[in-house]
Amino acid sequence: MGGELVVGLAMVLGLYMAFSIGANDVANAMGTSVGSRSLTVLQAVLVAAVFEFLGAFLVGGHVTKTIRGGILDPVIMAGAPDVVVYGMLAALTAAGTWLLVASRLGWPVSTTHTIVGAIAGFGVVALGPEAVQWAELGRIVVSWGVSPLLSGTLAFLIFVLIRRTILDHADPVAQVRRWGPLYVFAVVAVIGLVTLFKGLKNLDLDYTFTQALVRTVLLGLLAAGVTAFFMRRVHVAPEVEARFHYATVERMFGVLQILSACAVAFAHGSNDVANAIGPVAAILSVARTGLVEAAAPVPPGLLLVGAIGMVAGLATLGYRVMVTVGEKITELTPTRGYAAQFAAAVTIVLASRLGIPISTTHVLVGAVLGVGLARGIGALDYRVVGTIVLSWIVTIPVGAGLAIFFYYFYKGLLAPLGGA
Repeated sequence: MGGELVVGLAMVLGLYMAFSIGANDVANAMGTSVGSRSLTVLQAVLVAAVFEFLGAFLVGGHVTKTIRGGILDPVIMAGAPDVVVYGMLAALTAAGTWLLVASRLGWPVSTTHTIVGAIAGFGVVALGPEAVQWAELGRIVVSWGVSPLLSGTLAFLIFVLIRRTILDHADPVAQVRRWGPLYVFAVVAVIGLVTLFKGLKNLDLDYTFTQALVRTVLLGLLAAGVTAFFMRRVHVAPEVEARFHYATVERMFGVLQILSACAVAFAHGSNDVANAIGPVAAILSVARTGLVEAAAPVPPGLLLVGAIGMVAGLATLGYRVMVTVGEKITELTPTRGYAAQFAAAVTIVLASRLGIPISTTHVLVGAVLGVGLARGIGALDYRVVGTIVLSWIVTIPVGAGLAIFFYYFYKGLLAPLGGA
């Protein structure tokens, strides 16, 4: 097949896919921080770049599943290494292209759903409908509704709680001194769980759920104690406090929001880099052994390619999706952004433990919608919401259609060069 050509093409397309992930998916993690003015777009790009890169390169996994999501039957694939190579090249090209189009338009779509649709698409035409594990694909489709509904409900309840315990009181600064340590405890504990279950899972840490929970609770208690200590020692002149009390409250929640956004970015980098390098690992494995393996070793250089690609995509096109998530759906403040980010983190933890396939994009957008509804149904921009939902609906079929086209393109290009 021209092994060197295939390997070189796979590396280029892996970088292309990683770039596209950075432009769309990575931007979601920082969208609420930008919308609430806790961070500027430049600051958000820099912070997300650091944590996405660390997550992808340090704990992105040295062994990755070659077929993400278990969409194709491994027994059927094992007998068709050439088809797998053409198909994975097609899936990378198709998914990267759709993500770039969506990013250019400012649409926050799911990277995982895009690559899953692409793999299912080439699988149907190349291996037959029986090669696609339709039950697994059905679980992913069901998650479209479940994950944003769950995160939106949680965000709604969290913001209502913040409003009732702090914002609706005559002296919100006194209330934040009282309740602030509790909110710090909650977000730090959940950040620990997100990092452990999603961000560090590739390190094969053998913590039981109870062991992980104990460690994160202790970390949360420590953070709450430090917060309470400093809050008691910070004194503001009464006239200043009376005039700027809401600004003081929002500033504290802005810090918590940035912390949770960093955790989600780290977890995303470590987990979703496999969407770019998984198909590449499959191609490299076939080129090296002639066999289709369920999992393949990942050289550090490949992780580096994925990490660099995601950061580059974020820095160049990520601001469009950031603006959509952070500003166009509903108006955000640090308290509202905290509620959305915290709800998203909780949903990620629950889904990770229950084995539910979810999209970080859908979770974050659902949480922003929930915060908007907490302010009244008129606080949402339904034109923007409708466009986002439509982009979600078409993602899998568009990914599949593009993959079918590119499958035949690569087959026609590479097949005359020889077998796998």
